[in-house]
Amino acid sequence: MLLALALLGACTAAVADEPADTWKYVDAQDLRVINKGWDNTLRHYTRIPANLKDSVRPDLWERAQCSTGIGVRFATDSKRIGVKYKLLWDTHMIHMADTGLKGTDLYILEGDSVWRHVNTNRPYVKKDADGNKTKDVESTYVENLDGKMHEYMIYLPLYDGVNELFVKVDKDADITSGDPSIIDKNRKIVAYGTSILQGGCASRTGMAATNILSRELNAEVVNIGISGEGKMDYCMARAMNDIPDVDLYLLDPVPNCTEMMCDTLTYDFVKIIADAHPDTPIVLLEGPLYPYSRYDSNFGNYLPRKNAALRRNYDRLVADGYKNIYYVESLGLDGPEDDGTVDGIHLTDLGFRHYADYMKPRLRAILGW
Repeated sequence: MLLALALLGACTAAVADEPADTWKYVDAQDLRVINKGWDNTLRHYTRIPANLKDSVRPDLWERAQCSTGIGVRFATDSKRIGVKYKLLWDTHMIHMADTGLKGTDLYILEGDSVWRHVNTNRPYVKKDADGNKTKDVESTYVENLDGKMHEYMIYLPLYDGVNELFVKVDKDADITSGDPSIIDKNRKIVAYGTSILQGGCASRTGMAATNILSRELNAEVVNIGISGEGKMDYCMARAMNDIPDVDLYLLDPVPNCTEMMCDTLTYDFVKIIADAHPDTPIVLLEGPLYPYSRYDSNFGNYLPRKNAALRRNYDRLVADGYKNIYYVESLGLDGPEDDGTVDGIHLTDLGFRHYADYMKPRLRAILGW
């Protein structure tokens, strides 16, 4: 036990922050911000346009202020890399780790195509001179790098917002926005859905399914997963039409919708997008069959009925002549990945790995990537 504590102390000391004058703080806005759908947001790192505030439910608006999926791309030869940011809320939940809620992940590109996780910051919030929390977080991810230019990526918090973010590098280091073909700026998927899509309950930010898919498809994946509020609001479909240069829309709203909503909203929600973008593929993903639905007879009957309603509307769209709409059956979380959820609904990192592995070949087949 004493050895474990000593090792923990050594690890903590290895990434301890040094005086600010030994660092260079680079505003992420001067680098490359990725996986963001719109420019006209209230803050730099929120996810829906500011002009929707009066058109959506308050809960939808608030949860869209989370920085979910948004990342920062850069290249540097610094021997140390860290981060400094200011949280919007400093939130906490009983079933999700703070590292996923409000931490950040650093990844490095190995070779020309493999992203490796370097480290995650523990989001300890600083206190002012009076002992009051400030919502300021500052951490060092890694030291003793080789001093060569490498490509990096930082993923922002999944269930909190970020008012500002700075990448910390050595004072004399070079830092650029990186190679634009890495997380290719000319490839874009827009993913719309619920808390599962938003990243609940990944242990760290890079493990949200959209972030895994972004790395492994070498594409920007815009995350519009809105916890409890992925209810196929038509204003959201119209807003998604304004995101430029979309290669594919992935729609995963069933977990937040009732059977009636799946039956009455799906057709027009998809039609709004399909009419505006007839040549862009739209993927409809069934809702998952949660593990407990094997034992709870009510949900065992109800969840398949929701998916059946979604399928009826897909069939109707196809019958009405829409050509680029695809239907994907349930993830099947009650199958071999029984340990894929935290609470029977929201995913563990294993569950997100399963989600990404399930969707990746299907998206590749549609897109030809």
